[in-house]
Parts: sequence; structure tokens; C-alpha cells
Amino acid sequence: MKLHQPIDRPNLDSQKKRKAKYQKFAQLIEAINARDLPDAIAEQINQNIDIINAERDSDKGFFKKLRKTQSSILKLIEKELGLVCKNHYQRLWMVMGMTIFGVPMGVVFGSTMDNMGMIGIGIPIGMGIGIAIGSGKDKEAEKKGLQLDISL
Repeated sequence: MKLHQPIDRPNLDSQKKRKAKYQKFAQLIEAINARDLPDAIAEQINQNIDIINAERDSDKGFFKKLRKTQSSILKLIEKELGLVCKNHYQRLWMVMGMTIFGVPMGVVFGSTMDNMGMIGIGIPIGMGIGIAIGSGKDKEAEKKGLQLDISL
């Protein structure tokens, strides 16, 4: 089953940032459409696209709905199909590395040196560890063919 396409919105030509966000959404739909999707999941994604197509782009809440719709589509395909965007795990693990590894390391550095101002040293170390783990997971997803050809 093919996915519906987001409608063309010429009113966004004067708003470069908003147009770029909408184009990223359209690129996401194209990348998902290149995959063979089960009918049930394609139908759910089509319902989300229809909601966006029904909205007027002049409304204040349009881009809020666009962001929520894009997020719900990404969660759906990750949960049901295991598909992720490029650098998904790298971004996820960067944050987790800072909190899981970095903060405790900083506390250890600060307490061993009797200077709690050193707590900030652990955060970049944890960030590096998280980026390394996430990059490995991204490469693994790419080898398995579970990575979409788009980076958000």
C-alpha cells in the first residue's frame, strides 16, 4: 500500500524555516514510502498525513501538529518495524551517556578531589561514550537494513 503524499504548500515559500520543516516531513514520507509496509501500518501513517493535509498552513498550530505527527509516525515505525532515521541512536545515546555515565563520573571526580566544581568533567566524557555506543548501534541498524535514508 502506498502512502499519501503531503500536499504542496506554496504559501510557505516566504517562510524559509517553516518550509524546510515541511520539506523534511515530505522527505520522511518519501523515505518510508520506499519501504514495503504492512497495510495496517500504512493506513495509520496515511491517517496522520491526511490530518496534516487537512490543516491550513496559516494556522498557528500547524507546525505544532506537524511536529507531533512526524514524531508519532517515527515512533510507530520504530516500534512496529524497527526502522530508524540516520543518527537516531547516536543522538539518543549521547544524552543517555551524559546522564548514565557522565554525571556519576563527575561526582566521583569531584569527591575524590574534594572539589565538587569538577563534577562537570564527567559530562563530556559520558557524552563521548554515549556517541560511541550510539554510532555502533546506527552502523548495526544500517547493516540490518533498518535505517531510513533521511536524517532528522
